[in-house]
Amino acid sequence: MKNIVLGLALAGSLFMNAQKKEQNTASKSPVTFGVKAGFNASTFSNSNSDYGDNNEKIKLGSHVGVFVTIPVAEKFSIQPELLFSQMGSKTEQQYTYASLSDGYLVKREFSYKTNLNYLVLPVMVQYNILPKLYVEAGPEFGYLLGGKSEGDLKTEDTFGGSVTIRNESFSNKIPMELYNRFNVGIGIGAGYYFTQNFGVTARFSAGITDLFKDNLYENKIRNNALQIGVAYQFK
Repeated sequence: MKNIVLGLALAGSLFMNAQKKEQNTASKSPVTFGVKAGFNASTFSNSNSDYGDNNEKIKLGSHVGVFVTIPVAEKFSIQPELLFSQMGSKTEQQYTYASLSDGYLVKREFSYKTNLNYLVLPVMVQYNILPKLYVEAGPEFGYLLGGKSEGDLKTEDTFGGSVTIRNESFSNKIPMELYNRFNVGIGIGAGYYFTQNFGVTARFSAGITDLFKDNLYENKIRNNALQIGVAYQFK
């Protein structure tokens, strides 16, 4: 009888220890790796109100890369990422020059896109509001790889009652010597995982550093982008 009691006590002890280990393992979220991709809606912002943002429109691009999620507390994680991200802006401008004495009028309409390619390292601090829903914020560090300006130019010349219209297209690499290679911004966003592996992400990135090396009339131009995409975690 004594042996039976000892055996039951030992079995119960082993069962309780196994249950505690299982709970501890479940409560500790492992480090996870993943991939993400999506679209960018980017534009430039101007710090000088005299120049405004009226000429700057949204340009579409994309982003793709990898990430690692590192739990640091029950609901907090740190997520470093390495992304290839297309930034830039679409610009529309109009110029008019008139000489009343000569009856000469020139109108020019520019419509072009500035495409900037960055290698970006965001470091996001994430907080899980719900098990599958999180919000995030953190710095982003970018390095400009290169870019291109492409678009159309329409010129309308009026002289002596005669009108001449010319349409031109252009595509040129950006002059890298005019641009700051490093870009720093702040990102805020959220994400939701429909399953253990697959989720959707949204983030707004606001630039802090100036896009160009020289500021014209103290006018700082910065990158801004809204990123919408999907993420897949390997678990």
